[in-house]
Amino acid sequence: MMNMLNANHIRVVLSSRSPRRESLIQGLDVPVKIHHPPEVDETYPPDMDPKDVPVFLAVKKSHQFHGALEPEDILVTADTIVLLNGAIVNKPENINEARAMLQSLSGQKHVVITGVCLRSHLKEVSFASFTDVFFSELSDAEISYYLERYEPLDKAGAYGIQEWIGYIGIKRINGSFYNVMGLPLHQLYLELSNFQLHNRNKINT
Repeated sequence: MMNMLNANHIRVVLSSRSPRRESLIQGLDVPVKIHHPPEVDETYPPDMDPKDVPVFLAVKKSHQFHGALEPEDILVTADTIVLLNGAIVNKPENINEARAMLQSLSGQKHVVITGVCLRSHLKEVSFASFTDVFFSELSDAEISYYLERYEPLDKAGAYGIQEWIGYIGIKRINGSFYNVMGLPLHQLYLELSNFQLHNRNKINT
């Protein structure tokens, strides 16, 4: 099957501070330019439905990008949240908070939502991807082992599915594995393909 992104001669500009998103987007086999933005204000309206927050923040990050976009460039920004019993579980501020988060996720189902914004000099598209994650019961010793050997403070929900705790603690998921890592690659590929095809038609008319 043809890689539609290469066929359409696009370049992705990823504006992100996440090393995981940077690594994931390289797997699409398309020219990528990485932009490491300064800290972004991630506040959102207090009455906003939590399910809408990731797209809101992805769009906000996109609008705070002030670099020049060439005609072949598509800017990609994203934000990921963990939703447990309808409440957002953010990144922990310290190890004690990370421990409490993992204890709350233990034996429960939570939802990982990633919002993505695509923007060129012509238009803007945003979408969200949802994945249900089912944790088995985690012992205090298992949580301590993970916290001592890995880096939970830069991850929503204090865990990485691609790390040891994902290997031993996650029973199953419904949805995209890569969405839990921070970028729903399958949906992103489709959206980028459709986005650029539409762009080219606009440019040529």
